[in-house]
Amino acid sequence: MEPYIQVNNISKAYGDIFLFENISFSIMKNQKLALVAKNGAGKSTILKIIADVESPDEGNVVIKNGISVGYLSQEPDLNPENTVMEAVFYSAGKEIAAIRDYEKALQSGDQDELQKQMERMERLNAWDYDIRIKQILTQLRITEYERKIKTLSGGEKKRVALANVLINTPDMLILDEPTNHLDLSMIEWLEDYLQKSKSTLFMVTHDRYFLDRVCNEIIELDDNTIFNYKGNYSHFLQKRDERISTYNAQTDKARQLLKSEEKWMNRMPKARGTKAKARKDNYEKLKEQAANKKEDEEIDMNFKSRRLGKKILNASSISKGYGDNLLIQNFNYKFQKNEKIGIVGANGSGKSTLLNILTGELQPDNGQLDIGETIYFGYYKQQGIQFDDNKRLIDAVKEIAEHVTLGDGRQMGVPQFLEHFLFPKKMHYNYLSKLSGGEKRRLYLITVLMKNPNFLILDEPTNDLDILTLNVLEDYLAQFQGCVMIVSHDRYFMDKVVDKIFVFEDRGLIKEYPGNYTDYRNKRQTEEKVQKKESKSQGKSKPKKSKSSNGENFKYKHKVELEKVEKEIEELEDEKKSLENALNNSTDLSNQELTENSQRVQEIMNILDEKENRWMELNELKEMDEK
Repeated sequence: MEPYIQVNNISKAYGDIFLFENISFSIMKNQKLALVAKNGAGKSTILKIIADVESPDEGNVVIKNGISVGYLSQEPDLNPENTVMEAVFYSAGKEIAAIRDYEKALQSGDQDELQKQMERMERLNAWDYDIRIKQILTQLRITEYERKIKTLSGGEKKRVALANVLINTPDMLILDEPTNHLDLSMIEWLEDYLQKSKSTLFMVTHDRYFLDRVCNEIIELDDNTIFNYKGNYSHFLQKRDERISTYNAQTDKARQLLKSEEKWMNRMPKARGTKAKARKDNYEKLKEQAANKKEDEEIDMNFKSRRLGKKILNASSISKGYGDNLLIQNFNYKFQKNEKIGIVGANGSGKSTLLNILTGELQPDNGQLDIGETIYFGYYKQQGIQFDDNKRLIDAVKEIAEHVTLGDGRQMGVPQFLEHFLFPKKMHYNYLSKLSGGEKRRLYLITVLMKNPNFLILDEPTNDLDILTLNVLEDYLAQFQGCVMIVSHDRYFMDKVVDKIFVFEDRGLIKEYPGNYTDYRNKRQTEEKVQKKESKSQGKSKPKKSKSSNGENFKYKHKVELEKVEKEIEELEDEKKSLENALNNSTDLSNQELTENSQRVQEIMNILDEKENRWMELNELKEMDEK
C-alpha cells in the first residue's frame, strides 16, 4: 500500500541542541497514529515539518499527490483581525465558502442576498455540509460569529482552529494536543467524532484515554530511534516494557562480555595485528552498549511535605459572581486530611475562580474561609509563570532553594534534583529560552513541589506535560501526605489520583460525588436515566393542588413549572429534529421554506439553552425543598 506520507531521514537542531537526527517512518491511509515521546524530544516540531510549517535541516517529507492535509497546532496562529466566522470558515472548498456566505446573509437580514446564497447552496448540494458544520460548532460551543479573534482567550482560539480543521474534512488530520482547552464533554464528543472519521490521523496527545480509544497504532521516539507499536495505548505500554526488558538483558550480557574483554585489553601487547585491531574496535562498541542500560528514567518525587494540623480549611457560604454571571453559589465544605479532590465543569464555569478564592488570591462576594495555621499551599496555575529566558536553568531553580528535603529527611542538591526531573547535567547551564513548552511546564512543577507544600492545588497540570512525567506525577500524588485539589480534563489522570469529585453545575452550584471520574460519570449517567423516566411518568399524571396559608404550596408551584419546562424541552427537541430532517431533504422545500427552517433551527437552539438552564434551577430548588 502506498503511504499517504513518507518521512525520510529528517533531522532538526536549534543552535547546538539536536532534537532528532535521521528519523524515518510512514503514515498509511486509514491509520490513526499517535506519536509518543518525552518533552523536548521534538514531537511538535515533527508535526510542523510534516504539515510544511517548518523545514527539516536534513531529509524530506513526501506527501501523496492529491491528498488534503489539515493541521492543528498547539498554539494556533490566527489572524487577530478576523472574525470568528472568517476563521471558522477559512477554506478553499467551494461548499464551505457557500456556507460562510449563506451564514453572513442570514445574519444581515438582506433577503435578496439570502435568496442568492440559498440558490448557490442548492446548486452545490451544501445543505448536508451545513447541518454537519452546525453540529461541530454546537459541540465546541462556538456561537459568537462576529467576535474578533483578538478578543478570544487561548482556549477559545484553540476551539475555533479545531472547528476549522474538522469542517474542512481533510484526507489527513495532523493534531497537536487537540484536547487542550476542551472540557470533558467536548473531549468525549471529539473522541467519538475521530473514531468515526474517515480521515487518516497523526497526533500528539497526553490524554491516555483519548489516545487509547482513538488510535490503532503508536510510534515512539526514544533516544533518536523510532519504535512502532500496532495497537492502542494499553498495548503500547505492554510492548514498551518488553522492549526495555529485552534491551536491558542485552546490555547486561554486554557488560559480562566487557569484563573479559577488559582483561584481554590490559594484557594485549603493543604490536597489534589485524585481528587485534578488530577486537579492539569491537571492545569499544561493547563498552558503549554496556553503558546504555535503560532505567526508564524514573523520577524520584518522594519529597517531604509540611506537617498538617487538625484544622485544614473550612469554607462557609462562599459565593462569587461577576454581574449576572454567578460562578459560585453558597459553597460549604470542610476539608479533611489527605483528601484528593478532582474538579470538573464546563469552561468558564468558575473552577479556577474557586481555587483563587481558596488560596486567598481572590476575595469572595459572600462567605468566609477558615484556614488552619499549618497549611502551606502549593499552587500550580493553569497559565503558568513567566520565566526569565535570559537565566540559566540551574540558577532559576536555585532562586527557589539551594536544596530539597526528601521524605526520609535527606537533602538533595539542585543539580541532583534536576536530574531526577529528566534535566540531565548537560542542560543545567542552558538558558531557559532553549527549553520547549513542555520542559518549561515541568520546570514550573518543580518550583511548586520543591517548596514542600501540604495542600497542593493543581489547575490543569496535565496540559503540555509528556506521558512519562504524568505517570510519575500520579505516583507522587498517590503517596502525597497532604490535601490535593485538581482541575483537569484528563480522565485517566483523575481516575488514578482523586477520591472525590466536585462538579460545577448551573448557576454556581457545586455538587459532590464520591470516587474518581469514572465513578462520577457512571453515577451521573444513571441519574440522567432516572430523571428522564421520572419526567415521562410525571407527564402522564396530573398533580393534585394543595393549599397552604398563602393559598398555594411553594413546592407545588415549582413542580408544575418543572413539568411544563420538561414538556417544552421535549417539544422543542422534536421540532428541531423535524426541521433538520427537512433540511437534509431540501429538494422538497422552497427557497423561502429553507430560509425559515434554518432561522427556526437557530432560534430553537437559543430557546433550548434558556429552557435547560431553567430546568437545572428548578431541579436544584426541588432538591432543596425535599431537604
